[in-house]
Amino acid sequence: MDMNNIDGALEEIMSLNGALATSLVDWESGMVLGMMSNGSFNIELASAGNAEVVKAKMATMRSLGLSSEIKDIMITLTDQIHIIHILKSNPELCLYVALTSAQSNLALARNRLNTVAAG
Repeated sequence: MDMNNIDGALEEIMSLNGALATSLVDWESGMVLGMMSNGSFNIELASAGNAEVVKAKMATMRSLGLSSEIKDIMITLTDQIHIIHILKSNPELCLYVALTSAQSNLALARNRLNTVAAG
């Protein structure tokens, strides 16, 4: 991911149909490095909470002795899809996006996160 153009990367994610909000988060510290929202979604609170989700999953994997790397964590709600994508090039960072279920395409969203993370 181009760390010199975080806003551009987040704009690319927000251009997805059904995007509610997106952020780039240092999940170890909980620090939000960049965020965008449609205004009705509390992205700061969601980002902090999702940093805790990643921490918990990492701790569980260590406890289980798993050596695999997390690529995505997906949470599906009745009307929303939340995707947390760990950056392979910077594994202490994650991209997060919240989408409306009715308007979004999961495959396209995951592809866009992969593309932005690799860019």
